[in-house]
Amino acid sequence: MSDPTPLPQREDNEASIGLCQAVLFDLDGTVADTAPDLAAAVNKMRHERGMDMVPLEDLRPLASAGARGLIGGAFGIGPDDHEFASMREEFLANYEADLCIETTLFPGIDALLDDLDDRNVRWGIVTNKVARLTDPLVAQLGLDARAGCVVSGDTTPHSKPHPAPLLHAARELGLPPERVVYVGDDLRDVQAGFAAGMVTVAAAYGYCGNDIPPTRWHATYVVHSPMELQKLLSEIGL
Repeated sequence: MSDPTPLPQREDNEASIGLCQAVLFDLDGTVADTAPDLAAAVNKMRHERGMDMVPLEDLRPLASAGARGLIGGAFGIGPDDHEFASMREEFLANYEADLCIETTLFPGIDALLDDLDDRNVRWGIVTNKVARLTDPLVAQLGLDARAGCVVSGDTTPHSKPHPAPLLHAARELGLPPERVVYVGDDLRDVQAGFAAGMVTVAAAYGYCGNDIPPTRWHATYVVHSPMELQKLLSEIGL
């Protein structure tokens, strides 16, 4: 994978940073540690084929890539393989049946969201996970009544790295995109945020894939924990 198109120098973003009024978060690997349940769904497929389980730590970096990443990691095939479509449906059915067994918020996320709520800072979720999985998961995590918006991978005709989901979320919040911060743990999150004209934060504590490190995504900021993210958001005026 090659580097994304270089972002403008920091001074090009300075004007919008102090005017930010809301924050949007990716879901998997940024707000919630969903990797255990995602890995269990793909390992169930391996078990049913008489194959050994893949260790969670081997699958964890692939979790933000969803079915494509996990099936690729567990079976070594991609979307072009003739079996991929049926395996994807099998994976999604497994995952939907046990959506929130071991999934938890990352340590520090609940306190961060409490802080935003206490200060009346609006926030929302933008994920590539389809709505049939996003909506019940967000509800089971107790975030549905708190989030100002929840945008899934099929809410708009495009998913990240296309900016459409982020632009849709900004409209839901009633804000121009340059007044919004987007936080995510995948290169596509930063690409989408930049294309939407938002301030971007790379969540290096998340899954982050296993190719380009977050420090090379050209995000406006990089944070290594939710606690560091909470401090950053306060420092930039949120």
